[in-house]
Amino acid sequence: MRKTLVFRYSEERMKFYTDRHLTARANSALLRPAAGSPVGSSHLLKLFLLPLMIVAAAACAPISPAAPAEPQSLRPVTLGVGFIPNVQFAPFYVGIEKGFFAERGVELSMDYGFENDYLKLVATDEMQFMIASGDQLVLGRAQELPVRYVLNWYTSYPVTVFAKTGAGIHEPADLAGRTVGVPGPFGATYVALRALLDVAGLTEADIQMESIGFTQASAVSEDLVDAAVDYAVNGPVVLGNAGIETVQIPLDQYLQIPANGLVTNERTLQEEPQLVEAMVRALQESVAYTLANPDESFAIALNFVPEAGGENESANRLVFDASLPFWQPRPQGEPGATTDAEWQTVAELLLRIGFVDRLVQPEEMYTNEFIQ
Repeated sequence: MRKTLVFRYSEERMKFYTDRHLTARANSALLRPAAGSPVGSSHLLKLFLLPLMIVAAAACAPISPAAPAEPQSLRPVTLGVGFIPNVQFAPFYVGIEKGFFAERGVELSMDYGFENDYLKLVATDEMQFMIASGDQLVLGRAQELPVRYVLNWYTSYPVTVFAKTGAGIHEPADLAGRTVGVPGPFGATYVALRALLDVAGLTEADIQMESIGFTQASAVSEDLVDAAVDYAVNGPVVLGNAGIETVQIPLDQYLQIPANGLVTNERTLQEEPQLVEAMVRALQESVAYTLANPDESFAIALNFVPEAGGENESANRLVFDASLPFWQPRPQGEPGATTDAEWQTVAELLLRIGFVDRLVQPEEMYTNEFIQ
């Protein structure tokens, strides 16, 4: 029996997902491998039922029929993620199929949309969990939103500026006077662009910023922009697969700030700490399994994101493989933990570039109490 993963969308997000999916399909020529490339087989999800054994109290006593045992109820949890279904979320798909979340009492489903929307939903307890980067916590806390980061997933910030080799763009200062594409003036890509400009002593007025939606790869390949801001495992990988060489300017090369991780709210932390611990442990197990079993994990991801397979499979395998280093535990410290220094860096950055009007303190934004 195949287990169905529930993809939940609000009416507003349904249009967003449709538009975004069509954008991805429009870029599929860049994603597709050459004809004749091998296509991996998909694997059905399996649901195993454990039988209950009833032992007679005495050998000679008649055995009465036992009432069926009540199955252990799972707590439904919806996780907000700021993108569309993608192999980059493989650890969650792995955790669902392998039962890591269910073993912790969680029935996980995923909702796809925008980080800033989910930050408000989590803050108001309409949702309990989301994936967000550290900059979003600064923005939320500056607005008195009761959100808290509890587990680091991406161990380095995955956003980068990329341009074609030969464009003359090699460092942040080279962006002066150039046209730079971003999805829009929001989210991690916009924060990363502003941070890199700040590193070079530039402001947004020193470039021509274009809001191009999620078409970064095609915009750069067609010379609609000089450079674009994207996740390192997206646009640059897509262009590389199409034979277009690029140069990257990763934010992590200049600033170390908390990258994508698990976020919850103060109400859940205080009243349901066991649920937070369950989510943290299940995600840690899911990431570890994905890193140890990449081939199986990619196959599982294709079951949940079938459009990533077929003629797009080889390109999406490149995206998946490029994601793995970002999930590797840091060489120092406890896996999943973050530090005051990282949070101080991102808080000072957002204050300096005018995104917030007060310096948010590290202890407001994160806790390592569930890390072990």
